[in-house]
Amino acid sequence: MGPSGQLTSSALQALLQGGQLTGSWTLDESRSEVRLKSKSMWGLAPVKGVFRRVTGNGEVTAARNVAGVITVAAESIDTKNKKRDKHLRSADFFDAASHPDITFTVDGAGPGNEAVQVTGVLTVRGRTRPVSFEAKAFSIDGEVWLDAEVPVNRADFGLTWNQMGMASMDNTINIHAVFTRRP
Repeated sequence: MGPSGQLTSSALQALLQGGQLTGSWTLDESRSEVRLKSKSMWGLAPVKGVFRRVTGNGEVTAARNVAGVITVAAESIDTKNKKRDKHLRSADFFDAASHPDITFTVDGAGPGNEAVQVTGVLTVRGRTRPVSFEAKAFSIDGEVWLDAEVPVNRADFGLTWNQMGMASMDNTINIHAVFTRRP
């Protein structure tokens, strides 16, 4: 649950124009989380996991440009099933030995329809694809919280292993990111 005071598009625009968000920001790893959800068993049983190591930073310039990066350690996936986690880390999926990081590089954020529109590129397993999504945003006491649900097709990133068609190609990444201002 986020702090009260969700930023509407107009409130975000006012903060950006007023310069209140200008500066350098760091992802608070202890309060941020990236989760993965997929359907398995022919869409009947969900598979959920959390990445245990997530880092990031961002910058808002005086010209209201927003940039940043969130980095997820691919090998930190935890689905509470050691055999499945080992398989997800293997070359069949994330290939964490050759591609240790999953990154989302933000190249813009601004007012969306009902929330903050975030644009950038997602890199998984050495493949980079553009991604755009809306995130709920909150601002309180020098922090910015972003919550988003991002649909992805794992085949776009070369994660095509699918024994007997059991696993869905459509996945959801849930992001809860808490950014604090760097001194």
